[in-house]
Amino acid sequence: MNRDEAWAIVTEFTQSDSLRRHMLSVECAMRAYAPRYNGDPDLWGVVGLLHDFDYEKYPDVAVEGHPVVGSKILRERGVSEDIIRAILSHAEEITGVKPESHMEKVLLAVDELTGFIIAVALVRPSKSLSDLEVKSIKKKWKDKAFAAPVDRSFIEQAAQELGVPLDEHIQIMLDAMKANAEALGMP
Repeated sequence: MNRDEAWAIVTEFTQSDSLRRHMLSVECAMRAYAPRYNGDPDLWGVVGLLHDFDYEKYPDVAVEGHPVVGSKILRERGVSEDIIRAILSHAEEITGVKPESHMEKVLLAVDELTGFIIAVALVRPSKSLSDLEVKSIKKKWKDKAFAAPVDRSFIEQAAQELGVPLDEHIQIMLDAMKANAEALGMP
């Protein structure tokens, strides 16, 4: 599956600009991480782009919701099992699919953090990624009331499992998102 095919699925199932931005952000982060683990940036990018495509229509993370329903749709469309497995692995508690490959572990490590980075950017006067730095993200990280639903300990653990210090993890993602700021609607 190529990126254009993945994007067509995203736009078919997702109308929300913020959810589309999230999937584009995860795509950027996945592409940035792929070379570090000798992965294919195109494949990793497609995984990031598609990982939540079904969430708007099936928001319950459950056996009959996201991402299980999405995996069935992707199978019907002939999407490779590597992509489907990675998507299923980002909801292990529902799917029973444990993240094993680097690609699957990176998806876990970047998923929630992209949203946190965007949230930090949106509360700044510029509402842009261009002037955002790791230290600003870390300052908001310590404020537990800010973006309270984001499970910081989960992100920290996921980065640790990748063997990447948290500050470096944030920097990798921030750089990738800045490089794609216009596509994310956050120049």
